[in-house]
Amino acid sequence: MHFNSIFFKQHIALIILFTCSYISYAQSDKNACRTLLQINKLIQENHYKPKPIDDSLSVYVFDTFLEKLDENTILFLAPEVEELKKNRQNIDDNIKKLNCGFLKEFYTCYSKSIDRFSKIIAEIKAEPFAFSSKDSIIFSNKTFPYSKDEKDLKYVYQKRVLFNVLRDISEVSTNKDSIIANFDKIATNSKNKIIESYECKTSDYTLSEKEFESLFFSTFCTYFDPHTDYFSPSEKSQFLSTVSSDNYSFGIQISLSDDNVLTVDEVITGSEAYKLEKISNGDTVVKVKVKEDEFTIACSSIKKIEEVFTSGEIKKAEFTFRKKSGEVYTIELSKELLKDFENNVYSMIIEKDGTKMGYIKIPSFYSTFEDGLSNVTDDVLEEISKLKNDKVTGLVLDLQNNGGGSMGEAIRLTQTFIKKGPIAIMADRERKFEVVKTAPVGVYYNEPIVVLVNGFSASASEFFTNAIQDYDRAIIVGSTTYGKASMQRIYPITYDNESFVKLTIEEFYRITGQTNQNIGIVPDVAIPTLFDKQVPREKTNITAIENDFIKKNAKFKKFDFSNKQSILDKSQERLNSNSYIKEISNLNVEINKLYDDKFPNLKLNLDTVFNQVQKINSLWKQVEDFSKKEVEIAIQPTAYDNNLIQKDEFLLNLNKEKIKAIKQNIQIIEASNILFDILTTNSK
Repeated sequence: MHFNSIFFKQHIALIILFTCSYISYAQSDKNACRTLLQINKLIQENHYKPKPIDDSLSVYVFDTFLEKLDENTILFLAPEVEELKKNRQNIDDNIKKLNCGFLKEFYTCYSKSIDRFSKIIAEIKAEPFAFSSKDSIIFSNKTFPYSKDEKDLKYVYQKRVLFNVLRDISEVSTNKDSIIANFDKIATNSKNKIIESYECKTSDYTLSEKEFESLFFSTFCTYFDPHTDYFSPSEKSQFLSTVSSDNYSFGIQISLSDDNVLTVDEVITGSEAYKLEKISNGDTVVKVKVKEDEFTIACSSIKKIEEVFTSGEIKKAEFTFRKKSGEVYTIELSKELLKDFENNVYSMIIEKDGTKMGYIKIPSFYSTFEDGLSNVTDDVLEEISKLKNDKVTGLVLDLQNNGGGSMGEAIRLTQTFIKKGPIAIMADRERKFEVVKTAPVGVYYNEPIVVLVNGFSASASEFFTNAIQDYDRAIIVGSTTYGKASMQRIYPITYDNESFVKLTIEEFYRITGQTNQNIGIVPDVAIPTLFDKQVPREKTNITAIENDFIKKNAKFKKFDFSNKQSILDKSQERLNSNSYIKEISNLNVEINKLYDDKFPNLKLNLDTVFNQVQKINSLWKQVEDFSKKEVEIAIQPTAYDNNLIQKDEFLLNLNKEKIKAIKQNIQIIEASNILFDILTTNSK
């Protein structure tokens, strides 16, 4: 459960003015300004809808950067923020004058706040600790004021630490009497654990000067739209890895628990890690060493740990593992190019009343970016071929959680299902419109399809779904999509390829002249999903390109889907009586209550916190139990895949997880029911 800000009642009369000392660094600040000017030059020359550098930019960048540095207003003091605010409307002018000294001032002040944070936590650790207080804690999604001085700030930390200690104590058991009977031991352990976690936050907050500047450059870019961004070489590599089906990997699949325990889930068959015959599922990662930098998992920035695994710049690392037996061992692993099973198309056979239907999961529109060896369209065609060999008719195409990728692949995949005609209208910065038409791809699939989407389906996924929906080529099932109809390209900022900017260069429109930009695609069959209201969509970004309409449209002929309405009516009838759907709606009502501004104030004592924790845990348990429910449905891999699975334990376990995920997804179940209705109705 996450709250943006936590504010405690504060009673202080004395106000001490704090300012941040500023050390001039002329050469460095000119370099930062030159980078910003070069970024702006690329933006002004290439961005789809460029904006001038003016006071509006200054205010946005100042406010957004401050929020990124101190999201919960627990680092800076109010007087420090007031001192920094002298730059709030002058950033644009200073950049033009090559005077980016304000960045050094910001960095000095930020570094001072981290030192102060560390000092206050050390003081709290050394002082007697009271496990109860008469004070209250307030939860809200709104931002709270900065503390007036260090005394105020320490008071905030004390209350935060106390709340987290009481919450940790309350998590030990659902039996409060048992906790009270062993309170001293439990409370001491919780206090030490929470204090250590706060001490570890110092490494999360600490930024090098280069990282600090990179964050500012990124903030500057997002003023133009949410998807324009600044990349270091490592960040560029991380971004492209999300749209590639082959990535450099250490050969282990890992997961991070809520209490920052990094565990090996799988050792990939055939990898270097597998051949060592030492690493096992369930081993925990204690620390990671890259060259001279060493990261202890329990006390390191998760972002830095993630970078070790995802960055193409890091090729080798030394890992220290701990087995369940307690044995600790260290192994050096090198990355090798492996298939990313989490980001690869796969298929299954769903059978109902003797009718075999195909299911194809499309996790992203990957292509041969950087290290990629395959593309999504060819992989989908391969899965269709496997399914056809097994006498399957009709397809469920699952684009849930597909955040996009290659627009070229989106066009190619659309052409696989729409043989002839326009599929989109592209608009560039000059408002020149180009109608994108299908081209022969060698293979055309003309059997019925159903497309699944949700709030995380974005960009290239929406491009594909737009055309499929406009042509009545399929029934679209799920929840409203993300709402991103823009396209980006990565440009090098410097000739040495040490920095890059990802720029929004075009927008795509539906062949009707509409666009899903900022509003998303509304499915033909809406099925509620847990936490849907909390899913961040394009419209939540204040710099998002607005939705509009163009008069230009393209002539096209819809598919003959005369019985579509009767199919939709049948689906709605099923959903109205479906107990799973009702349970999702009921759970969402309770979940949404946790994210509004009416969360009750809590007295900082064990009774109050324990009761609230148990109440929330009870809801999470309901959510967890519901998420694990499986619908009885016949699912199996294709004959081709089954032969491979039987020879590989890793693939066998992976296949079991895929089947379980399908059975636990009511959206997939209903999509297959809709496809069954289409197939059986057409066959009559």
